[in-house]
Amino acid sequence: MSMKDITIETPDGTADAALVMPASGTPKVGVIVYMDAFGLRPAMVSIAERIAADGYAVLVPDLFYRGGRFGPYDARSAFADEAKGKAIRAAMSANTQAMTQMDTAAFIEAMTSRGVTGKIGVTGYCMGGARALNAAAAHPGRIVAAASFHGGSLASDAADSPHRDAASIKARVYVGSAGIDKSFPPEQSAKLAEALRAAEVDYIIENYVGMAHGWCVSDHDVFDEQGAERHFNRLGTLFAETLQN
Repeated sequence: MSMKDITIETPDGTADAALVMPASGTPKVGVIVYMDAFGLRPAMVSIAERIAADGYAVLVPDLFYRGGRFGPYDARSAFADEAKGKAIRAAMSANTQAMTQMDTAAFIEAMTSRGVTGKIGVTGYCMGGARALNAAAAHPGRIVAAASFHGGSLASDAADSPHRDAASIKARVYVGSAGIDKSFPPEQSAKLAEALRAAEVDYIIENYVGMAHGWCVSDHDVFDEQGAERHFNRLGTLFAETLQN
């Protein structure tokens, strides 16, 4: 397995990204990992490495590149520091779902130019969960699988909430929610399910009882090793059934 830092040209600038390739060489199918709010860092790359071990090219882009170099920040302590917390919240508010949908075209092209010419899967964490689903809606021609883990605001009142564009999703969808998560409460889960079902999307929404928001990512203080392994198993099945067929 190999990892290298690359840059991706978008209409709004240059995004840093990590590209992880499996030991077998350059596969035709790939996965894009949409980061959480703490930036492109080893914890995100380690997720990419686990996915790449199954034979996929995996891209982890910096979604906050428009504001210059961002962090990265330690998820365990960032919000305890007033300045770091302010920087994270500012970056989140300044970077919209529409920006990530547009950027995804450049992300896909960056993979295509490196030989990843086939199907694409996406997965996202925290804020990245909604972005993964919205990316699938914006790029149905290439994205055939989309996953969200402890993603927030998946069926909110916002105009860019993923449930509103469910009819554009052609991918298979998997949503893994934390047992108790105020960013994705039961009423949003029900609304998302209703929208996906009405749009005839092949989907699963699964509740990880006992897990807290952030449980999948190794540098969160709520990281749960058993829960993280369960999430990797679910991702492995999703991608095996969609990207390899």
